[in-house]
Amino acid sequence: MKILNTNKNIHNMLNLIGRLLLVILFILSGIGKITGYEGTQQYMDALGVPSALLPIVISLELGGSLLLIVGYQTRLIALLMAGYSVITALIFHQPLSDQIQFLMFWKNISMAGGFLIVASSGAGLFSFDAFRQQKL
Repeated sequence: MKILNTNKNIHNMLNLIGRLLLVILFILSGIGKITGYEGTQQYMDALGVPSALLPIVISLELGGSLLLIVGYQTRLIALLMAGYSVITALIFHQPLSDQIQFLMFWKNISMAGGFLIVASSGAGLFSFDAFRQQKL
């Protein structure tokens, strides 16, 4: 894959596309929580999670996703999203003996891994972070 090592535009475009693909699920989930707000509150309460946290959850899912897409505070947001992915896996995707919950649990853990890679590598050239660095 020599072309990826020599062509910075391709590398940076893949970084942007990767960030977008990584957060699509969180955008859809955040919208679903807004449109099904009361049901989500009941679900959280049933699992012992304070439903008062729901606005924060929606803000992280939607706001964090948008910030990652545009590449603003990318490393910090990616770390928050990684932590959120692990926490939600542990709380909401049990029991692991249920095949669907098992797969959802590992999906969240895998997404946390993707977010950690973004936290490690940053947003690349096509981002507000890069734009701000150029201004300094």
